[in-house]
Amino acid sequence: MKRKRCDMEEATKKKKMTAIGSAIEELSVLSIAKTTIVTTKTETTNIISLPLKPLLSFCKLIVQVLDKIGPTMAVLRQDIDQNIQRLEKMWETDPIVYSNLVEILRKEAKEGSSKKPKSCSRAAVWLTRAMAFTLALLQRLVKDMSQNMQQAVEESYNLTIKPWHGWISCAAFKVALKLVPNNNTFINVLAGKDESYQMVQDDIRSLISLLIPLLSQLHSILELYEVHKLKST
Repeated sequence: MKRKRCDMEEATKKKKMTAIGSAIEELSVLSIAKTTIVTTKTETTNIISLPLKPLLSFCKLIVQVLDKIGPTMAVLRQDIDQNIQRLEKMWETDPIVYSNLVEILRKEAKEGSSKKPKSCSRAAVWLTRAMAFTLALLQRLVKDMSQNMQQAVEESYNLTIKPWHGWISCAAFKVALKLVPNNNTFINVLAGKDESYQMVQDDIRSLISLLIPLLSQLHSILELYEVHKLKST
């Protein structure tokens, strides 16, 4: 009876979990990583390996957060979905070998296909930039929950994604920026039932604390394989 009650409480908890809460839960799995030795032509480096499936699950939750911003994020959302699918297809070819993102990047580097338009390395780069955008936006919001949402989104985009976008994508984003909701609307849709602004702020801080080291790991890996400066095709 006690076991059944605990299961019901856990089910209720999961049902009520917000997009931010789900992201924190998924990212906690990724925070438990192991060091592996990666060898390139010029050096041998100790680097953190990243399990692919939990990483992609987290990216899917990032989409849920970005959805709260509305149509402005439609292009970025589509881009994230396509990059997730590309990496999932690679994983499906050999779930054991490609359970780690580093193995996929190593394979493409060896084949010389890392910088091709449809490479998994390129997909990893753009997923990393989407996470960087999300981090920059959340950092601005947690610093001042009353700030102008459109300005926060624009500044985050300019810092993390715009340097790598072509002029067409930049122009499309500028038009879509007019559809950004105000900050109250955004915070309210992020919050769970009966959650105060302070509780949302605490959740955002928790997510930020987990996202910063993950991005540091990703940037190190992408730089090692010399794909960190790839621009949009």
